[in-house]
Amino acid sequence: MEKEKTQINTERPPVVVVMGHIDHGKSTLLDYIRKSNIVDNEAGSITQHISAYEVVHQDEEKKDRKITFLDTPGHEAFSKMRARGAKIADIAILVVSAEDGVKPQTIEAWKTIVESETPCIVAINKIDKPNANVEKTKTELAENEIYLENYGGKIPYAEISAKDGTGIDNLLSLILILAEMENFNANGDEDASGFVVEVNLDSKRGIQATLVIKSGTIKKGMTVVVEDSLCPVRIMENFLGKNIDTATFSSPIRLIGFDKIPTIGSEFKSFKKKNEAEKYIQNKKCITISEKNCKKEESCKKIIPIVIKADVSGSLEAIEKEIEKINHELSETISKNAEFKIIQKGAGPISESDIKAIGSCKDAIVIGFNVKADKNAIELAEKQGVVFSFFNIIYKMSEYLTEEMEKRRPRIETIEVTGRAKIIKTFSRTKEKQIVGGKVVEGHILLNSIVKIIRRENEIGKGKIVNLEKGKAKTSTVEEGIEFGMMIESKIEISAGDILESFTITQK
Repeated sequence: MEKEKTQINTERPPVVVVMGHIDHGKSTLLDYIRKSNIVDNEAGSITQHISAYEVVHQDEEKKDRKITFLDTPGHEAFSKMRARGAKIADIAILVVSAEDGVKPQTIEAWKTIVESETPCIVAINKIDKPNANVEKTKTELAENEIYLENYGGKIPYAEISAKDGTGIDNLLSLILILAEMENFNANGDEDASGFVVEVNLDSKRGIQATLVIKSGTIKKGMTVVVEDSLCPVRIMENFLGKNIDTATFSSPIRLIGFDKIPTIGSEFKSFKKKNEAEKYIQNKKCITISEKNCKKEESCKKIIPIVIKADVSGSLEAIEKEIEKINHELSETISKNAEFKIIQKGAGPISESDIKAIGSCKDAIVIGFNVKADKNAIELAEKQGVVFSFFNIIYKMSEYLTEEMEKRRPRIETIEVTGRAKIIKTFSRTKEKQIVGGKVVEGHILLNSIVKIIRRENEIGKGKIVNLEKGKAKTSTVEEGIEFGMMIESKIEISAGDILESFTITQK
């Protein structure tokens, strides 16, 4: 009976991503829908992060229906973030201005939607403007192979004004109709799973992340895992910032208390018991030595945190794009096991709060671009051992970051077997030292080398060769086929028949 229960799926509210060219009115549209105003709080009135919001709209039968919106930035510098949004979303809204028509970023957003195979609605915005030309916009869309209903295609569309609300009800109705056609459903009896939408480090509350649940239910007392980061569900908030005890599919939530910074766009899973979550992480954990390579789907990168402060938002965007470029280029050359991650950014001087945001993060980098650090920040940085780096030229900053990546990236250890010897006879033994005799069966054995002690093909411990003799004379090397006597330092008692495997460890 339990198996049948887990297979019961119910209708799930759609998760909708809003995409399009900068200044075509995406955030204004969402502001109108959720009756709040985030635009004025954003630097330069441009959305800088993905955010998730839940709204309620009445369908044709006057029933309240929920819709979750993802607000993605429209600027060119955020193309990867837009791609993440389309992956997480069920439906995409492509916003196009009736004033400006189709722009390069409109086409880029459309390609992202097509590649992700996300059902789409086109919203032709700013129809209230004097220079609006809806028919011309439809023609431009068709010229770029975006074919609307009644204009050679099947893509539904709505003509709207995000400023005064004209056509918004029609747009929301189209979303609900498309959701019914696509038949989105989920299982509320499962443990919740979904995606990470946003992450930030709060100086008081620690690491917090915004998640969108795609299936299942999450409750206080459970444990959430994202890759190798873990979070007990103690403080859980809805999109309004109110504490909640439970949440289910399509809901955006915020969790506080991750032990590591999770990767945006990654999948999360939840578990009723903490030990189940820890076991899941252990199974996913990367082994970086050559004996066990990282699995393709798992991340084994070291995250190098960066705080960026710049004079204006335009500089900030350029720096972010440059860091993305560095991450991409270095991942294909010198460093496949590390990447930079921006944990704090903004316009203006480096402040005390910027230093507090780093907390106990090791290897953190603080960059100031055309800005200085205030007095309190300098004092706190000296106490915490934080070093500032100031630049006014982008390529100089890039050179510095490339050098820092090489310094800070983890080295991959490679174990190479140099020789194998079989123990023929054991002699005296003291506390942690013993004298044994044997024969090298492969390669060579070196004085002062570390050896694995292998019994019946299983490693039972390690030891160090502290004295080596060949023909009763001290030596530094014994070659293949030669018998030897040695003193070995180990807590393991060696027996006749054991194999000693000499190895070296190199780092790349």
